[in-house]
Parts: sequence; C-alpha cells; structure tokens
Amino acid sequence: MLTGCSNLKKEKDSGIDSNPVLEKVFSDYKEYCFRNYPTWATYEGDHRYNDRLTDVSDTAVQARHDSVNNFLARLQELDDASLNENNRLNFDLFQWMLSRSLERQSFNDHYTPIGQQGGLHLSFPQLVNFQPFENVQDFENYFARLTGFEKQVSDEIANMRKGMASGLVQPKFIMEQVLKQIESMLNKPTDSIAFMLPLNKEKEFLSDKEKQHLRDTLNEIINKTLKPNYQRLHDFIQNEYLPVCREDAGIWSIPNGDKRYAYAVRYYTTTDLSPDEIFETGLSEVKRIKEEMEKVKNTIGFEGTLNEFFNHLRTDRNNFFTEKEQLMAGYREILARMDEKIPDLFGRLPKAPYELKEIEDYRAVSAPQAYYNSPPEDGSRPGYFYVNTHDLASRPIHSMTALALHEAVPGHHLQIAIAKELENVPWFRQSLPVTAYIEGWGLYAESLGYETGMYEDPIQHFGALSFEIWRACRLVVDVGIHDKKWTREEAVQYMLENSANTEKDVRSEVDRYIAWPGQALAYKIGELKIKEIRAKAEKTLGKKFDIKAFHDELLGNGALPLSLLETKMDDWLKNQREFVQ
Repeated sequence: MLTGCSNLKKEKDSGIDSNPVLEKVFSDYKEYCFRNYPTWATYEGDHRYNDRLTDVSDTAVQARHDSVNNFLARLQELDDASLNENNRLNFDLFQWMLSRSLERQSFNDHYTPIGQQGGLHLSFPQLVNFQPFENVQDFENYFARLTGFEKQVSDEIANMRKGMASGLVQPKFIMEQVLKQIESMLNKPTDSIAFMLPLNKEKEFLSDKEKQHLRDTLNEIINKTLKPNYQRLHDFIQNEYLPVCREDAGIWSIPNGDKRYAYAVRYYTTTDLSPDEIFETGLSEVKRIKEEMEKVKNTIGFEGTLNEFFNHLRTDRNNFFTEKEQLMAGYREILARMDEKIPDLFGRLPKAPYELKEIEDYRAVSAPQAYYNSPPEDGSRPGYFYVNTHDLASRPIHSMTALALHEAVPGHHLQIAIAKELENVPWFRQSLPVTAYIEGWGLYAESLGYETGMYEDPIQHFGALSFEIWRACRLVVDVGIHDKKWTREEAVQYMLENSANTEKDVRSEVDRYIAWPGQALAYKIGELKIKEIRAKAEKTLGKKFDIKAFHDELLGNGALPLSLLETKMDDWLKNQREFVQ
C-alpha cells in the first residue's frame, strides 16, 4: 500500500472488464482539471479555455473537494480483479494522488494563499509566458483574463479573512516581503509592466490600427483594473492582515500545527519517517559532507578552517560576476559541456529542448537562485531553466555547475520532459507531483557531475559539495523550525555555520522553508533513496551493470512515491539478474 493513502480498493470479481471504465475515469479527470484550472489547460496547450481563470473562491475550493471525492467513489465501484497489470499501478497511483489531495484540502491551505514564494501577485503576470498571441482573438482572450483579476483579488482577500478568523495566518516577516513585491509592480510605468510585454513584441499579423486599438485597450485594463486591484491587495495586507500576522516562524504556531507538519512530512517525502528521524539523518549527512569538504579545501590549498573558507567564498570578489551577461554566458558554457556528455549516461533523451532565461525582475528579490518550468504537453514550447540575475554578489560562481545540472540536464529538464513524453501511461502520471522523486532526482543529477568530469576543477567540486550540504542542512532546519520551535534566526545561523551560501541567500532560503513547510525535506530524502537503489543494482550486477539501462528504467515510469520506485526497481533488477546469468 502506498504511504499516506487509505486502501479504498475492494476486490470484486463481476466478470466485467474494468480497464475501459478506469480509462474513462482518467479521461474525465483530465477534462475536470482543464475545465477547473483553465490557465493550466492553456499552459499544456489546450486552448478551449483561454479566456477563463481558475475560480479561487472558498465555494469553488469546496466544490472541487467534492469532485475529488466523487472520483474516488468511482474507483470504489470498479472490479479490481479484471484490471491489467499496468492499470493496477495506475489505479493505485490515482487513488494515492487524490487521497493526499483531500487530506491537504482538509487543512484549508487556501486561507493562506499568498506568500513571498507564490500567490496571485506573482503568478498572474506569468500569463504572458504561455498565453498564445497569434491573432486578434488571442488578445481578446488575454484581456478577458486580465479583467478577471478583480474577482480573484476579491476572492483571495475573502479567503485570507477566513484565515484571520480561524488563526491561519502567515508570519509577519513573510508578508512584509509580499508588500515589497506588490510595490515593485505598482511602481513600474505602464509601458514596462509585465502585462504589456505581448504588445511590446513585433506582431506582423496586426495592422497599425489594430495595434493601436489593442494597446489602448491594454493600457486601460492595466490602469483601471490591474493596478487598482494590486493596490487594493496591498492595502488589505498592510492595513488589515499584517497587524494580525504571527511572529513565530514555525507551523507549530497555528491551529493543528503538529498535524499539519506530520502531513507535510508524509506528503513531501512519501515515507513514514518521523521528524526526529529526518533531523538525525540531516545531522549525519552534514557531518559526512563536511569531512569531504575539508579534503577538497585542503586540495585547493586554503590554510584556514572550513568556516573561514566558507567566508572566503562569500566575500572573494573573484567568486562573483559583475555583469549578468557574464553569469548567463557561464551557464550556457556549462550546459553545452553537459549536453555533450548526456548520451553516455542515458539511452532515452527527451524530444523537447530547453532554454535558459532570466527570472523576471518583479519576482527576483525573493526568488531562489534558479528554477525550472516544464515544456507543455503539446510540445509547443521548450522547458525553461530560469536563473536569478538579481544581486550578483549573492550568486557565487563556485556553485554554478551543480545548479545547472540540477535544474536543467541531467536534472529537472531530462526527468520531467521524459515523463511528459511517456506514451504508455495515463495523462495524470505525466505530471504526478511526487516531490521526493522529482527533487531527489535533481540532487542525484548533481552527483552525476563527478562521473562525467564536470567537477574536475576543485572549486566546482567544492561547489557541488556546498549544494549537497545545503540540502542536508534543510533536513535539520526545516524540522528545527516547524517541529522543534527554532526561531528564524537560529535557522539562519545554523545554515551560515554549515554551508558556504551567502547570507542573503541563506535568509531567502530560510524564509522559503518557513513559507513552505516540509518541501525542503524532499531533496535529500529522495536522493538518498535513489543512491541506495543504484548501489544495490551495482553490487548485484557487478560488471554487467549498465548505467544507461538503469537510468532509463528509473525514469521510464515517471515520478513515483519512493517505496513504489524501490519496488519497481527491485523487479527490474531481478529481471536483469536473470537476463545476464
């Protein structure tokens, strides 16, 4: 049974073939998702709902809760005995996904919909990155969505007021960052605001008269709808919400905080590990990695302590670029080198390409060093590796290789794009949100730099260890904040003492863990499991171990909960062992 999922299956033997019935459930679920989350549909290349926005009202959220329950009820009616092997797995994964979604909804997370890492104020401008603009009707659809912003703001304010009434509020220091993000949007001239970008690019299919009409319309929407509602959201947060925000950082400080964190741990790790077990694993990994860092530091020739070397890396001007073009060029060079080595490790490669992009300035201040956006289902866009070029003094050169390998290749792009292109699985499995697998793969992908010569430069080797210890520190800090009642500053100091990250980056990261309880646990827990599975395969197969075959199998089913991943890989290993004997 999958972790975190009650066993709803009831074995029946009616003599009826349930495979087409189950496949109809999957088809209906996809339609349900696209109809209820229309911007997601647009992102994936389904353009039937290009003029609509997701209804974020409390009523709509509760209705979606009922719909998910209905999908689960349909599963219960199936004759499981008639399902083929593939559909038994699909059944289990679908049930697991819906069950954990229902459990999450029971905590009313939508009453805290806005933080410095995400929310309406940050996600709404990103429409311009995937909304089509190929004809006049596309612009009309875009304008319809923009005018819907007013209702979304009203609904999110109503949700936050319900959170205020029930004690579900964000930390004050998180919302102070949100105010600055909104202010950066309000302070931009209309011509340079993100929403104007579609008309700032050449559109040959538009006549001059059409361009002017569309520009006038968009100007009016920005000045009469978007900016006034950004201001309304800002004023609500500043005048009503901020005064009742909590001072404590951890999730323990809100109602049912212990249950919320227990769920978050299960949700993000897909294991039954306790917070204490994860905390101890983090301490052990930090100790081990620091020993490796000490060796590399000595190879580099630095004569001080490890903490002095951390400080040296944070302050050495040669460890930072002074122009963002240099940073972007550096990443392009790293990725070009890794692209050449990928065929040595993988038999299957994604069809979708990837591109390098800068994180938009309106979100860069509180954004991470980098992140990845997947290609859509229809293949109309590449995947994007986004890099933060804000404040170059906090973007060290020594960690660039590891970061590129994690976010692009052989990390997120390779894994996610391959999953999107799987043909033997139902649609929901192409984007199954199993963070422990996805981020565990990303961290494991960093380690592939060792066997491909990407860390031959000792300083880049140290950078890879810096990234690994950063993820080990997360195990300690996330549990420390949300379970052991550490303060924000205690978490910052632990990270500074045990990683080479700049103080600005550390503070941004700690605030991310505060705003996103449990998510930071997924990386190291997932990576350790993947490495454990690989070590077992190497030991069992010896010289017959084929790294390409191993990776292709590991990626060949899309994202899986860790226990199921281990079971599937054990089955593969058994077949491999029988084949090579």
